[in-house]
Amino acid sequence: MIETAVSPQPRRVPHGRRRFVPSRPTVWRLVLAAGAGGLLFASFPPRPLWWVAPVAFAVFAGVIHGRRARAGFGYGLVFGLAFTLPELYWLQHFLGADFGPTPWLALSAAVAVLMALPAAGMAVVSTLPGGPVWMAMLFVAGEAIRGRFPFGGFPWARVGFGQPEGLYLPLASVAGAPLLTFAVVLTGCAIAVVVIRRRVRYAVVAVVPLVAGAALWPTIGTDAQAGSLTVAVVQGNGPQGLAGLGSGAGTTMRRNHLERAAALADDIQHGRVPKPDVVVMPETFTALGADPAADREISKVVADLGVPTLVGARIRHADGTEQNVVIVWDPKTGPGQMYAKSKLVPFGEFFPLRPVARIFTPFADQEVDLTPGTQQPVLDMAGVRMGVAICFEVAYDDVLNAAAAQGAQVLLVPTNNAWYGPGEMSYQQLAMSRVRAVELGRAVVVSATTGVSAIVRPDGSVTRQTELYTPDTLVATVPKRTTVTLATRIGAWPEGAMVVGGLAAVLWAVGGRVRRRRADSSRDEE
Repeated sequence: MIETAVSPQPRRVPHGRRRFVPSRPTVWRLVLAAGAGGLLFASFPPRPLWWVAPVAFAVFAGVIHGRRARAGFGYGLVFGLAFTLPELYWLQHFLGADFGPTPWLALSAAVAVLMALPAAGMAVVSTLPGGPVWMAMLFVAGEAIRGRFPFGGFPWARVGFGQPEGLYLPLASVAGAPLLTFAVVLTGCAIAVVVIRRRVRYAVVAVVPLVAGAALWPTIGTDAQAGSLTVAVVQGNGPQGLAGLGSGAGTTMRRNHLERAAALADDIQHGRVPKPDVVVMPETFTALGADPAADREISKVVADLGVPTLVGARIRHADGTEQNVVIVWDPKTGPGQMYAKSKLVPFGEFFPLRPVARIFTPFADQEVDLTPGTQQPVLDMAGVRMGVAICFEVAYDDVLNAAAAQGAQVLLVPTNNAWYGPGEMSYQQLAMSRVRAVELGRAVVVSATTGVSAIVRPDGSVTRQTELYTPDTLVATVPKRTTVTLATRIGAWPEGAMVVGGLAAVLWAVGGRVRRRRADSSRDEE
């Protein structure tokens, strides 16, 4: 007897397994999202691979194209972690020996979450007409939020700061770092649409930012419109990592810098180097009391230098408050104008949620909150108006932009990178100064305790730079410039417009889905 054929029953997958075991396409998307994040990291300094960044976003845009917001968030989190973990590893050089990986992992995860949020929206708007434009706007919106929230924000590792050279860079003169980010993400997302949806016309969208950047290169001026300024930079070197906080470390840092400045004074007096117009010393290489003029050792070194000198210090005022300041020290009259850092580092220079901060930083029980400054970021030295951003401030768009708007002809970035070890942090920070140079049309002088000190031309190129953890001095002539770029004139308006545009696109996409669901329900009821 021939048995009746029985169709095989579909294999049942336990409910828990369906929920927690990803499908093969999901696994591949996770792998691609992680790979895209790794590519984005590879595009950042000190590597000159600026062109890898749009490739990273092309891969990532392909992963989230047409996906739901929840999937976009998940893939965005993987993308963000693959980028932030290596990009912020310098924090491990600083705190790793005593605190382990917790601070590094926590900060990386926090930044990754703030990258995943716009990724959720990017997935939703990816299928709209003009999808790459809205996706790029949303990514800029995410960076805008991260640069301001929480606790004043963490604008480090913005995509635009990974473009200190290459075809996109001139766009900074139009609308700063936000436009650089927009251009890179737009190119990548447009490439994804060309590949996935065969929309060849989006190839034009992909190349427009590159063509625009190339067209703007001739407009990036480097000429000395108001004469030139000879600047000397002192890098004295100091203890590395948490050793820089130990007993005697401050004395070592101070001694090293004063000795290096004294050697520079001797070189000037004997004609071994040209006499500079000004000398720039780094952030917080010394501590000062309520009366800086009482520090005779600094006064003697500056007198020997014979020119106005910018002195970076942590100062304790008579009322007990402390500030991170730079002071213009005249060789004859002593300390004068002062600028106090206004953008303080959360969990480093002030401590929100101290009980929580104790988990992540050794400063919480040792340090008082510094008082932010309220002065404008401009100082007059040797008859020249200088713009100043102290260390972390260079990452904020409004500090040096305000200085250029108030007539600064040269920009100064004193910084103390001794704590962060031999990793990539100093090169990432230098890249920010290079972007600012093009954005604002000014030469930028970077003076670091342990490197990298550098002389940056208004076109973002570096003419001189020091090595990490090496005592050194730089003497160079930079142009004084008065041209006000479009980026300075319009300030944060383009970024605001992109934030509004991206959020409007999300509402458009969500509204479209709601209307389609209602239409489907109406047809089902019929």
